[in-house]
Amino acid sequence: MQRYDPKTLRSALLIWQRSSQIAWQAQLVVALRLAGMAGALPQDPTEACSMVWEKPQAASDALIGMWLAVAHGQSADKVVLAALRPYHRRVHANVTRLSRLSRASGADSSMPRR
Repeated sequence: MQRYDPKTLRSALLIWQRSSQIAWQAQLVVALRLAGMAGALPQDPTEACSMVWEKPQAASDALIGMWLAVAHGQSADKVVLAALRPYHRRVHANVTRLSRLSRASGADSSMPRR
C-alpha cells in the first residue's frame, strides 16, 4: 500500500478547495451579472466592459504568479496555487461587490429574514 506524505495531501486538498471555491463563486457572479443585465438588480453601466476586460488581466496575473513561483524554485503545488490566487481574488471581489449592490437595492426583501 502506498503511503502519502501529509504535506502533499494537504496541498492537493488546498488546490481542490481553492478550485471549487472559484467555481462556485464564478457561478454566483454570472447569476448576479445576468440578473443585472435583465434589469432585476441594479448594475453599474460599465459592468459589461469590466466583465470582458477582467479575463485577460486575471490570466496575465496568473501567468506572472506562476513564473515567479517557478523562478523562486517552488514546488508544483505552490505554482498551481500561485496561478489560482489572482482568479480567486478577482472572483471573490466580484461576489462581494455584486452582492453588496443587490442587498443595497433591497432585491432580497422578499426573502424571509432569519
